[in-house]
Amino acid sequence: MTSQKPARRSLQTRLALAYAAGIYTAGVLVLVFVAVPIASIQAATPQGRSSSSAITETGPGISLPLLLTGSAVALVLLIPVALALGWFVAGRFLRPLRAITATAQIISAGDLHRRLDLGEPRDELTELGHTLDGLFARLQASFDAQRHFVANASHELRTPLAGLRTLLEVALADPDADTGTLRSACREALALGGHQERLVEALLALATSERGVTRWDALDLAHVAEGVLASRRDRATRKGIDLAEHLAPAVTAGDPGLIESLVANLVDNAIRHNHADGHVKISTRTSGTRVALTVTNSGPVVPDDQIQRLFHPFQRLAPERHGSRDGYGLGLAIVNAVTHAHHATLTTSARPEGGLSITVWFAAGSHDHF
Repeated sequence: MTSQKPARRSLQTRLALAYAAGIYTAGVLVLVFVAVPIASIQAATPQGRSSSSAITETGPGISLPLLLTGSAVALVLLIPVALALGWFVAGRFLRPLRAITATAQIISAGDLHRRLDLGEPRDELTELGHTLDGLFARLQASFDAQRHFVANASHELRTPLAGLRTLLEVALADPDADTGTLRSACREALALGGHQERLVEALLALATSERGVTRWDALDLAHVAEGVLASRRDRATRKGIDLAEHLAPAVTAGDPGLIESLVANLVDNAIRHNHADGHVKISTRTSGTRVALTVTNSGPVVPDDQIQRLFHPFQRLAPERHGSRDGYGLGLAIVNAVTHAHHATLTTSARPEGGLSITVWFAAGSHDHF
């Protein structure tokens, strides 16, 4: 058996009926307040006798039957008038809503550049239109960023694949290739494969961060930072970079894996974009109802107008200037995504002598309401 859907009544029909009911009720009340007193006066005056205080009429009066008949006819005629007025008023009020629906359908079909642009008068529907315009603008920015990200990711993934293919084709096309040549080609192929594997891991970390937080565990930022620094000291020593720490207890709540990824990417970014004999300082502290993680590093001078761009995927600050191509332009993007996922606050400032100072503020204590 197929279930039959109930007939849908439009919003204008329902509003028209409501307005018509109001208009009809107002008409009934007017007739009641006018006709009932007149009928009472007619009933109180005896037939064939005039009251001593009665005012002399110049014309014939309205009899009670005629008054009741006229009232009944007026009430009958009021029904179509009330329905017509209700339909007209409902249509006037719903005109902005129809514009919102039509434009939303066009936008959902793929034209994200369209806007409602509802003008006056300023009422609840125009406020809804302005809110939707803001939503459509954010959706357009999000889709543009997604397309840009996919294009960049495709390029970043294609580059090592093309290099690997070229390397293997050259090795196979060399008729004089010996065991040493092939071993060298295999080592380069493994290096390119490792580069691609790390890029895929970074993309997965970014996607996981943008998905949001699914678990909220209590953790100490100082312990997380201590573990990350322990695994990076050898690398920093090889590059001649001094790692300094000032880790005070800073208890917050969040996903331990994501927060560790945030700390690791901050430290890796500080080590990677640095210079010989440079330094990296990481600190944690508690300030009132918030805890902070700060990573400060030396390095090339970063223009103030370029700071926000670095937190977008695949953005690098003039890599040819400091010769660092071992990164993927995803580290700070992952930091930004993890920060937003934990409802934290990210502040960044460029140091006049070079490098950055990045602080992430988390809420202190446990977040049972999440």
